[in-house]
Amino acid sequence: MNDIADYMIQIGRSITAARERRNMTQAELAKAIGTSQSAINRIEHGKQNASLEIISKISRALHSQIISINQSATQSYRIRGGKQLHGAVEINTSKNAAVGLLCASLLNKGTTTLHHLAHIEEVYRILEVFESIGVKTTWINDNRDLKINVPDKLNLENLDIAAARRTRSVIMMMGPLLHFFNEFKLPYAGGCSLGTRTVTPHLQALNHFGLEVDSTSESGFYLAKVKPITDSDRKIVLSERGDTVTENAVIAAALTPGKTRIVGASPNYMVQDVCQYLVALGAKIEGLGTTNLTVHGIKSVNKNIDFTPGEDPIEAMSFIAAAIATKSELTVKRIPFDYLEIELEILRLMGQKMERDEEYVSENGFTNLVDITFYPSKLVAPADKIHPMPFPGLNIDSLPFFSLIAAQAEGRTLIHDWVFENRAIYSTELNNLNANVELLDAHRIFINGPTNWRPAEMMAPPALRPSVVILLAMLAAPGTSILRNTYSIARGYENFAERLRALGADIELLSDLD
Repeated sequence: MNDIADYMIQIGRSITAARERRNMTQAELAKAIGTSQSAINRIEHGKQNASLEIISKISRALHSQIISINQSATQSYRIRGGKQLHGAVEINTSKNAAVGLLCASLLNKGTTTLHHLAHIEEVYRILEVFESIGVKTTWINDNRDLKINVPDKLNLENLDIAAARRTRSVIMMMGPLLHFFNEFKLPYAGGCSLGTRTVTPHLQALNHFGLEVDSTSESGFYLAKVKPITDSDRKIVLSERGDTVTENAVIAAALTPGKTRIVGASPNYMVQDVCQYLVALGAKIEGLGTTNLTVHGIKSVNKNIDFTPGEDPIEAMSFIAAAIATKSELTVKRIPFDYLEIELEILRLMGQKMERDEEYVSENGFTNLVDITFYPSKLVAPADKIHPMPFPGLNIDSLPFFSLIAAQAEGRTLIHDWVFENRAIYSTELNNLNANVELLDAHRIFINGPTNWRPAEMMAPPALRPSVVILLAMLAAPGTSILRNTYSIARGYENFAERLRALGADIELLSDLD
C-alpha cells in the first residue's frame, strides 16, 4: 500500500506542476477533462487513484505527458457498424498547416496568435518541444486559439527528446534554428511508419543557407553546423517537390536578407498557409500557388500577428469517405475544394452523387470553401488506375481513402501508391473486414468490389491515414468491431470519434483491459 500511495502522490505532484506551468486553475483543468474540481484536488494531493484514461485526458489537456504509458491502453474503440450517418459536419483547420505554422512562428520575436488551431497529438508534441526550449504557449479564448511567445534565446540543451522523436515535423525546425545557432542538434525525426523517408532534400535545400548536417551519425541526432553565407541572390532547385521540404526552404529564406528563388516548390495547401503567414510577418513572396517561388527575406521579425490556418482537405476527404462507406446522406461543410478537385472528379466519374452549394471564403481570407452533400450511390470502378501526384494532382494523403471507396465500387480498381514503400501494404488489412484486396507489390494493389463488410478485431496500423481507413470500414461493417492502438489517429484528428458519434456512428472508447 505504501508503494501505491507514493505512486499516487508522485502522479499528483506531476499534474500540479504541469497545470501551474500552463497557468490553469484546478477548476479550469476539471472543466477541460469533464470532471469536478474536487476530483482534481484529490488526485493532485494523492488521495484518489486516477485511471490511465483520466491521466491520458489530463495529459492532453495540459499538453504534457504526465507519465509514460502504453498509448494503446487508453485509445482503443469498440465500433458497432452497419449504421448510416446523417446530418452535417464542419471541417477543422489543417493539421499539416498547423505544424508548419508552429515551426515558422519560431522566426517571430513578437506574439503570434494562431486561431482555431487543431487540438491534435502532433501539435501537442511540437508544443512540448517548444516549451522545453523556452517558448511560451498559451491556449486562449476557450482553448480555441494559441498564443506563442518566442524568447530572445532558445534553450536547445533542454529540448524534450522523447516528444521530438515522436513527430517527423521536428525536421522543419531546422529552417528557423539555422538563423539563431552556429551549431545545434535535433533528434532523428519520427512520425508514421511509412518506410524510409529521406531527409536529403531538406539538407540539400538548407545547405544554401549555410547549414551542414551530419545525418549519418550513430548518435541518434542530426548534428548541424551553420556557416556564414555571403551571396544575396541564391537559387534552390528542389530535388523533390515535397511539402515539408518547401516549407523548410521558405521559412529559412524568409529571414535571410536578399532574394531566394525556389524551383520545384510544392504549391500545396500547407505551403500556401506558411507562405501567407510569412508574408504577414513582412517577407515578400512572389509566385504563391506555383512551383516557382521568389522570397525576399528580411533581417528580423518582431511583430504581433493573428493568423488563421485554412481548413483541412484530408479531414474533408475522411468524412467524404465515411459517407460513402456507410452509404449515407451527409453534408460536409467548409471543404477547401481547390485542394480536392481531382478527388471529387474521380468520385463523380465513379458515380458518386453530390450536391454542391455556393463558394465562400475562409476566415483567413484566402482559402476557398464549399459545402457539399453526398448521397448514397452505386459506384463503379474507374477505368484508369488511381494514383497520387504533387499538387494539383490527387493528394498523396487522400489516396488511402480510395482503397475504402474502391471496395464499395462494382469492378476492379488498380491503386498505385508510388510515394511510400509500406503504405499500400496496409490496405490489405481491409481483407480482415472481408474486402478483396490483392497486393501486387509494395506500391500497387487491386481492389475488387463491392464488399460485403464483416466485423473484426484488429490493431490499427502504425500510420495515420491507413488507421482511419480501417476505422471507417468498421463503421460500414454490420456487427461489433474493435480497433486497438489508435494513437496514430489522434496524431492528426481532433475528437474524430466524438464527431462521428454526433453523425450517428456507434463508437465507444474502451481500455485494452476490457
